[in-house]
Amino acid sequence: MFKTTEITAYTIPSDNVIHQRLLFAYYQTVKHVSGSILETGCGVGKGAELFKPHCTHYTALDKNQELIDHLQKQHPEFTFLNQHIPPFANQADESFDTVVTQQVIEHIEDDNFYLKEIQRVLKKGGKMILTTPNIKLSLTRNPWHTREYTAKELETLLKKYFSKVDVKGITGNEKIWEYYNQNKASVAKYKKLDIFNLEQNLPRQILQIPYDILNRMNRKKLQEQDNSLVGSVTMDDYFISDDADKCFDFFAVVEK
Repeated sequence: MFKTTEITAYTIPSDNVIHQRLLFAYYQTVKHVSGSILETGCGVGKGAELFKPHCTHYTALDKNQELIDHLQKQHPEFTFLNQHIPPFANQADESFDTVVTQQVIEHIEDDNFYLKEIQRVLKKGGKMILTTPNIKLSLTRNPWHTREYTAKELETLLKKYFSKVDVKGITGNEKIWEYYNQNKASVAKYKKLDIFNLEQNLPRQILQIPYDILNRMNRKKLQEQDNSLVGSVTMDDYFISDDADKCFDFFAVVEK
C-alpha cells in the first residue's frame, strides 16, 4: 500500500521525522472532532482508529480500492468508499458535524470546488480541520501536489466558504529544525546537479518518478548520516504555533 515517498510509513525508519509530524496532526485533530465525521483522503486509516471514541459515525473517502477494502474489513462499523474527489458522490447536504482533510487539498485540481463540497456536506455550525504544507518551507517542487499555499493564501481561500477561520501551524523543537536544516543542505546539493532546471520544467507526472527515487535516497542518506536524530523524533517534538507563516504545515480549524 505504500508506493511512494508521498505516503510515509512507521515501518520505514527514514520516514520517522515526517511520519511523527503527520501523526501529531491527527492527535491534535482529535481535540476538535465530534458527531458524524467525514474524512477525505483517509490514507491508512489512522483517523478511524483515533476518532472512534469521539464520533457517532465515521465515513471515509479515498481513491485506493485495495486500501478501502482493507479498512472496511478492519472497521465494519464504519463506512469506507472508493471515490475520486471532488465531488463527494451520494453525500447529502448538511450531513456531517465534522470534516477532516489531512494533507489532501494540495493534491486537488479544483480547490474551490473541493471546499464548496465540504461546505455543502457540513451542518450549520459544523467544523472542518484541514492540514496542508506551507510552501515557504518546501525545499523543492513536489510533483504530487497541484499547488501549495502561503498562510495568507490559505486563509483568504477558506474565508470564501466558512464563517470562522483559524489558521495556525505545526512546527517543532530544535531537533526538528536540525533535521530540516540537514535536509535543506542535502537537497541543495541535488539541485546543483539540475543544470537544465528539470525540477521546474518537467510535467508533474514525469517528475514524480525521479522525485520519488531521489526523495527516498535522500531520506535514507539523512538517516545514515545521523540516525540518532532521525530515530529519536517523536510527536512530542512538535507543537502548534500561532505563527503559521513559519511552520511546516498549516493546521486550520474552520466553522460553517
